[in-house]
Amino acid sequence: MSRYTGSSYKQARRVGFSVSETGKELARRPYGPGQHGNARKGKLSDYGTQLKEKQKVRFMYGVNERQFRKTFNEASKMKGVHGTNFLRLLESRLDNLVYRIGFANTRRGARQLVNHGHVTVNGKKVDIPSYRVKTGDVISIKEDDKNLKVVTEALAKVTKRVEFISYDEGKMEATYVRMPERNELNADINEALIVEFYNK
Repeated sequence: MSRYTGSSYKQARRVGFSVSETGKELARRPYGPGQHGNARKGKLSDYGTQLKEKQKVRFMYGVNERQFRKTFNEASKMKGVHGTNFLRLLESRLDNLVYRIGFANTRRGARQLVNHGHVTVNGKKVDIPSYRVKTGDVISIKEDDKNLKVVTEALAKVTKRVEFISYDEGKMEATYVRMPERNELNADINEALIVEFYNK
């Protein structure tokens, strides 16, 4: 399945949820895209509600359906709450953590940085966006690329970082300290609906 390369604003408006978690996509036009996006729609069925929740999370992390399902199945084998474990695994993706650190303004930009070989994990280049980062791993920009304009501009905009990442400004590297707690993740996601969707 090919990756979606269209507008993330259109995706956000389609599911009524800010996939960048900034709220910018819905600030001006908080309704669906297209000619009839502002028309009143009927109530969603249970299936429609579950599907919409799944799409919200899939669009947010920029994951295709196959990877999404594979991660969901992996989460089912872990101890603890299935839905929470699923979100934790998605948060542990390298492209997502590069975005959380602030090396890129968007997850799509973070994926590009990883794809182009600008990112290292524990000193070794990793160019796979879906790479699963383990707790204690150190993520950095390659020494030769630390002055990349796109990276320095993104870092300049960072005002706050998540608590499960510690960042060393002098070395321009971050450590994935621990997996996030559920209350540190997006409160507008109801992961139980995604579990229901796949467990039908």
